[in-house]
Amino acid sequence: MKPTQTPPAKRGRQDGTGLIARRAFLGVTTLVAGALPLATAAPNRTSTPNSRAASPLIDTNVTLGRWPLRHLPADEPDRLVATLRNKGVVEAWAGTFDGLLHKDLGGANERLAETCRRHGRGMLVPFGSVNPRAPGWEDELIRCAEVHRMPGIRLHPNYHGYRLDDPAFAELLAAADRRGLLVQLALVMEDERMMHPLLRVDPVDTQPLAGVLRRTPGLRLQLVNALRTLRAKPLLDLLATGQVSVEIAMLEGVAGLETLLRQVPVQHVLFGSHAPLFYFEAALLKLQESELSPNQLRAISADNARALLRSSTREKDRP
Repeated sequence: MKPTQTPPAKRGRQDGTGLIARRAFLGVTTLVAGALPLATAAPNRTSTPNSRAASPLIDTNVTLGRWPLRHLPADEPDRLVATLRNKGVVEAWAGTFDGLLHKDLGGANERLAETCRRHGRGMLVPFGSVNPRAPGWEDELIRCAEVHRMPGIRLHPNYHGYRLDDPAFAELLAAADRRGLLVQLALVMEDERMMHPLLRVDPVDTQPLAGVLRRTPGLRLQLVNALRTLRAKPLLDLLATGQVSVEIAMLEGVAGLETLLRQVPVQHVLFGSHAPLFYFEAALLKLQESELSPNQLRAISADNARALLRSSTREKDRP
């Protein structure tokens, strides 16, 4: 009888680019941080998995606080900051889990701003929560901009109970635009298969959004956790309305980023991890497994986010 043979490990792509396979990724992620100084010191080296991951990262999608349904490995701010720094993140745009279910959004935003000041030595950039159906939302928007000096806000329509064709949503976007605030619109927070049966929240219906954006042409809008439910023509239609961008936390599929860039201009795509609800390494893998040019990698990793935030800051500082 022939001895049982162990099937060979699934091979990665053999196209000479040095890209790694999914199964090999977890074995090398611990080497990424150690490769950062070396990659910086030798910019002319041939691209490798480690040097590709060594580009400075701006993570546009992290959240602070406690997820209400389970403990997360890095939900303490010091631990989350340490994880991000270890992976090469130089800046992280942070919302708050308290902004989903807490009625006192003023208190949630104050805690978010204080946490960002106390932890991360400037790495954490707070994005406050505003609910246009709540009394006094205009005052809270002003506090986010003027008191907490936040460059933007993060909206959760499906948790706050309004649709995108609600006139209050259009009023909020117009008010944010007047103050030069970047708006992050979260379409979903959790895979429906992971949801508690008493807290099932449908993804945001984006069908009315294009019409609203055409009435607010100067608005800077980032769609967060969008690429699991928003693809193809609906996505392209939204990107065509103005300064709309997406991040990659929920992008799925082998070489998904490479595939996305065949349809979407690179300037509309930003890096985001959805940490700590998602493992940060899952987002990093998206950069690793797709064949990107150095310019595309730099744009997605940080340059697009820097340009978007600079534009927002300039608008907010206008007299």
